[in-house]
Amino acid sequence: MYIGNPNNESAERPSHAVLPPTPTFRPLKILVHGLNFPPDLIGIAKYSGEMVSWLAARGHQLRVVTAPPYYPAWRLAPADRGLRYRTDRFEAAVPVRRCPIWVPTRPSGLKRLLHLASFALSSTPALLVDALRFRPDVIWTVAPALAAVPGTLLAGRLSGAACWLHVQDLEVDAAFRLGLLRSPRLHRGALAVEGWLMRRFQRISSVAPAMVAAIAAKGCPDVSLVRNWVDTGRIVPLERPSPFRDALGIPADAIVGLYTGVFAAKQGMELVIAAARRLSDRSSADGRPLYFVLAGDGAEKAAIVAAAAGLERVRFLPLQPVERLNDLLGLADIHLLPQRAGADDLMLPSKLTGMLASGRPVLAAAVADRALAGEVAGCGLVVPPEDLDAFCAGLLTLADDPVQRRVLGLAARERALSVWRRDAILEQFERQLLALADGCPA
Repeated sequence: MYIGNPNNESAERPSHAVLPPTPTFRPLKILVHGLNFPPDLIGIAKYSGEMVSWLAARGHQLRVVTAPPYYPAWRLAPADRGLRYRTDRFEAAVPVRRCPIWVPTRPSGLKRLLHLASFALSSTPALLVDALRFRPDVIWTVAPALAAVPGTLLAGRLSGAACWLHVQDLEVDAAFRLGLLRSPRLHRGALAVEGWLMRRFQRISSVAPAMVAAIAAKGCPDVSLVRNWVDTGRIVPLERPSPFRDALGIPADAIVGLYTGVFAAKQGMELVIAAARRLSDRSSADGRPLYFVLAGDGAEKAAIVAAAAGLERVRFLPLQPVERLNDLLGLADIHLLPQRAGADDLMLPSKLTGMLASGRPVLAAAVADRALAGEVAGCGLVVPPEDLDAFCAGLLTLADDPVQRRVLGLAARERALSVWRRDAILEQFERQLLALADGCPA
């Protein structure tokens, strides 16, 4: 176990690309293409929706081609089953075309591939129609799902739009490293196709410096850093007890370890349940009982709830609406961020931004020299992934030391303000959109 070095400037304030002078502002036409969009309750949908909302408020024209909502329940509403396309409006202004998809009830490696392929097949015709009618300046697509990007490239070529690929997860690497797919031949072929497709985009970006470097290593030059963000005006340190304590029957003096987010295989949530079982009768050095709250939904939730059977100090909550998010994050004395080995340099958990903004320390399971560890450095403790002894020791270290929790929580809030603030990140993103549309280097 180690504590991130608060003097590590590269970890605390990762560098951004140097940008040219601000291009002349003009309203752009932007066509957004991606599998998940609000009201899906997943980080990719959240950030895509907030980006669209922010750009629309700035005067840009946007349209979205996406799937019907299905996540994290992995279930479509009855009206969205079958081969039906429909169009709705996002925040009463942006047209959103919903394309039919196949959603497995119990997703596995092969079923996930078929699920992604169904979106690629159904969304490509809709994307082509919108591109030819709308004539966008930029087509912006987000991975996952990489299976849909050939449609993006074809739409860009036919309409004359510049194409931008934004990578939230390195899905091909993650699928094989986490064992969702196993064939070495399939792995080699998938990597070759992934690299070939990526190199066809005029602009590629990702959310963390380590992921930017990993994409560049695939032969893609000039990859941009476009971080996820947090609204630091909405998520603020809670100075009063969270109302969730009373609602969940948690004593006012308890130390709460909080997990928020998707219940999925890559999260390594078994570690949290194992820690809760080992520490079920433990208290902090000053006698405060330890409680665990797991808030979210997903394909693995039933299994996680079953694994926690009999644990009196474990509580579960569904995903919460945005209006209650600040109270939820403020419930934590310690944020818990487990991650399976091999995943922590292929994706950056979107939940991290809210954790930091809430002004609470983070206990993360991550390899010391990889992306997640660098982002948490100075704001919490980092322990090796899937190491129960280290995870429990880290949790007790924070539970026993209120001064350390306070210092790390203040550093987390400062990190959110200096690195993850929404308007600063989206203003930089807008500059790059304008430069791409005008054919300028960015």
